[in-house]
Amino acid sequence: MTEGGKVYLVGAGPGDPDLVTIKGKRLIQTCDALVFDYLVSEEVMSWARNDCQMHCVGKRAGFHSLPQGEIEELLVELAGQGLKVVRLKGGDPFVFGRGGEEAQTLHREGIPFEVVPAVTAALGCAAYCGIPLTHRNWTSSVTFISGHEKPEGEQGKVNWEFHAKSGATLVLYMSMGRLEEICGKLISGGRNPEEPVTVVQWGTTPRQRSVRGTLTDISWKVKEAGLGPPSVVIIGQVASLGELLDWFDPSI
Repeated sequence: MTEGGKVYLVGAGPGDPDLVTIKGKRLIQTCDALVFDYLVSEEVMSWARNDCQMHCVGKRAGFHSLPQGEIEELLVELAGQGLKVVRLKGGDPFVFGRGGEEAQTLHREGIPFEVVPAVTAALGCAAYCGIPLTHRNWTSSVTFISGHEKPEGEQGKVNWEFHAKSGATLVLYMSMGRLEEICGKLISGGRNPEEPVTVVQWGTTPRQRSVRGTLTDISWKVKEAGLGPPSVVIIGQVASLGELLDWFDPSI
């Protein structure tokens, strides 16, 4: 590898450019190549130099500009040219961002790398909806769960019955295509059918929309409102506080 090549796995946060870390912004402003997902805002990408190489690898549900393996090959190739590479990922690179897989590839290929953490979607969307994910009167734990499992085995890796009985606040990523099914599994596992649920789409951005309901009715309320990805689903008694503490006005 040409001397000087390095990859920075940088989190872009949940959407609001003001939530990007100072270190993340500095790296975007100074990198030679920017490899970014489609969820990253145009404002954030505009921080890059005019001569920066721009590589959109835009992953979203049902569509991948590049397969994951080719993204990793691209990072290795760019760093091998001696470039300072920023792999810019929506949310946090190590929370359902496949940053761990990319870091493993870089390590295996002997490519120096750093990880720059960020505000993950669960934290950002909950905060911008006025929902504290923990509250000493209701719950002292929170669990992040991917609703988009690998198609390996009929049962999947998520033990929904365990989560139904845990009492923790549940935050579901990538679950819109299975929301009705997941809510049904939680109810059949013992979760209260009337437990509050909030679904937040495009959280922390001017496009933010949210729908409130319960495990019983949230799936049809979401369909009625026309919400889709990218969204997070917040399940638990704390979700009811959003009606009282909702402070963010997307129109401002």
